[in-house]
Order: sequence, then C-alpha cells, then structure tokens
Amino acid sequence: MKRVAILGPSTFSEEATRHFLGENFTYVSYKLISEVFNATASGETDLSVIPIENTLEGSVHLHVDWLVHEVDLPIRAEWVFPIDMNLIGYPNPNTDVNPANPYLHIRKVLSHQVVPAQCNQFMKQYLRGAEFEQVSSTAEGVRIVSELQDPTVAAIGTAIASANYDVPMLQREIQDHKDNMTRFLLVGKEASELMPSEVMKTTILVTLPEDYPGALHQVLSAFAWRRINLSKIESKPTKKKLGIYYFYIDIVGTMDSILLPAAIQEIEAIGCQVRILGCYPSYPYIGS
Repeated sequence: MKRVAILGPSTFSEEATRHFLGENFTYVSYKLISEVFNATASGETDLSVIPIENTLEGSVHLHVDWLVHEVDLPIRAEWVFPIDMNLIGYPNPNTDVNPANPYLHIRKVLSHQVVPAQCNQFMKQYLRGAEFEQVSSTAEGVRIVSELQDPTVAAIGTAIASANYDVPMLQREIQDHKDNMTRFLLVGKEASELMPSEVMKTTILVTLPEDYPGALHQVLSAFAWRRINLSKIESKPTKKKLGIYYFYIDIVGTMDSILLPAAIQEIEAIGCQVRILGCYPSYPYIGS
C-alpha cells in the first residue's frame, strides 16, 4: 500500500484524510509540517497531506511557503473537511450535577492556541471558571487527559482523538461557527488513483516582470476575456527582492483544455514567469 504522510496522530489532518482516502493507504504521522513535506520529498512516503486553507483563518501561509519554496511536489488532489471542536474528558463524578452547566467540575482545559477563539461562546457559557492551558496540538491535549484520568482536566479536540485515546466525548461541535471548513491538498511525485470528480483545478504561480505598469491587469485580462474562473488569487513575496511578488492562483479548469494553456502563453508573452503547481481533481465535502 502507498504510504501517506500526515500531521498527527489523532489530528484534524488524520480525521480528514481517513475520511477522504479510506483505509487503502498506510498513514505515517509526523509532528511538524516540515517533516510531512520532507518525508515525501525524500521518498520515505509516497504522498503528503497538507492543510492549506481554513474558513475562519484563511491561507496557512507557512504551508504555502513550503509548497512553493522548499519542495517540488505537485498537487494531486484537494478536498474540504469540516472542523468540529469537541469537549473531551471525564464526566462529573458527583451525583448532584447542575443541569444548567454539567461542566462545572472542569478546572483546566488543554488544547491548541487557536481553539479559544473558535470556541469562545461555549467556553464563556460553560467553562468560564476553567484555566486554559496551551499545548502543541488538539491531539496532544487529549493524550494528556487520557494519562491523567482526572475529571477536572478536559481537552478540546477531534472525535478521532477521543476514540484513539479512549476518553469520553462530553459535548460535540462546540465551535462558534458550524460551517468551519479546512481545505487539504494531497501532494506527491506520483499520482494516485482517486475517485472521479466533476471539478478540476489548476494552481499556478505567476511572477510579474519588474516595474511593468499594468502587468497584473494584463494577467487577469488573459483569464477574464476567456471566461476562465479564478477561484483564488493571493499575492506573496518572492523572498528574493523587496517589492517583487508572485501571485498564487487557483483556477477552475484543466491544462487539457484549449483556453487555459492559451491564457498562460499570453501572460508569458508579456514577460511573466509561470510555474504550474498542479492540475488535479477537487472534491466537496460529502458527510459520512
């Protein structure tokens, strides 16, 4: 079976990847995104899974930088997955539980630093008196709770962490925004057989010629008059010279069409450099 590098274990990346790819792959967990990328770049694994964008926080800039500057791993697929935060811990051991707030026994909550902002309403209502302690990941918080087995210490994390560490789920989906989604990329040197998709995307990097008035307008015009849909465009520094940027562009379309290669040839003709990061199927979330 092909080996897939993921951030993990028991993280949103693992949860999302198992939902999308199923159990026909061997999953190898790494704690750092650099280790995930390097595992596939070195041949230790066949593919890597990268969280690239979130509904609430936008692009994960560190991961984009790795994809662009550090490795040469084509994008093979993308999919979206809901990010559901869950309160994980042990029930109140006392028999006289307050029905208005069954979590008054919790004195400390462990999780990743981004969690309080995403679960603000629930924490204010039910965990106001609890101390929040930052740990390296949501999965790490659940692991610590499983070791302590102390009802006064809970974690906020994934359903898969609750199952893997055998810690009860006290409350599901406690995040403020129920439609919080994360977009994941599957990257690797070789393509993998995947289910067919009605939507194909192409991701390119466009570096504008230096001091060229109207260059960005000409780039966008090349796509606009051909009615090619750009689902995302984001400027980022090239890290070579101050004031010189490249544009990270997601395009709904494939290089197998006539229009997209023609648009790329047009913008190369005005002096732009174009790098294709991948042409790949895109999958919406389908609940289990």
